[in-house]
Amino acid sequence: MYQKHGYDGLLIVIEGTDGAGKSTQVNLLKKYIENECYGCMLSEWKTSRLISDVINEAKERNLLNTTTFSLLYAADYADRLENVIIPALKAGFVVLLDRYIYTAFVRDSVRGHDINWVKKLYDFAPEPDLVFYLKMPVDKLLKRMIGSKGLDYFESGRDIGLSTDIYKSFEMYQNKCLEEYDRLQKEYNFITIDGEIPIDTIHEKIKSEVKKALDSGVVE
Repeated sequence: MYQKHGYDGLLIVIEGTDGAGKSTQVNLLKKYIENECYGCMLSEWKTSRLISDVINEAKERNLLNTTTFSLLYAADYADRLENVIIPALKAGFVVLLDRYIYTAFVRDSVRGHDINWVKKLYDFAPEPDLVFYLKMPVDKLLKRMIGSKGLDYFESGRDIGLSTDIYKSFEMYQNKCLEEYDRLQKEYNFITIDGEIPIDTIHEKIKSEVKKALDSGVVE
């Protein structure tokens, strides 16, 4: 279904559930790549200048049903792909993505959509060169989220009525997400990294794989 992008750049994805440490690792990796004198561009999930404000407003006003949730996120990705990701790859940049289409596969299927329908929404997406999956058990995710930004309505699965208790809902929703990520890991051969090990150790593991790709001459 998905084809290699065929451009001079490198497409690297860091995936995982909410609170697994993706943003930290993406930013550390960006610094490493730039220090190695490669052009590097970072794009995060739901950051399209065309669509992201629409999604944020709809979520704040609780206007999203599961179908519009899926379609708006797909539109956000399509806009970023055309206007940000592909131009950077064509220019020979290393493109780092904090979440990719696999996030949509997980979230949309947990919300009841047929996975094949979701995959068809993204069948124009290029296959990444590297995908890292940060895996962390839900009890550790819960402690981390409570200790940082708190529990988000959608990240807790409250919109699909799993439980009236926000903590229980978070556990149920994130466990379902973990099950989907584990299934996708087998299907797409993600490089799985234990999210509980120290931040610097995770970074070294990611850096080692990225260095191999850079040294192979993939990036022109």
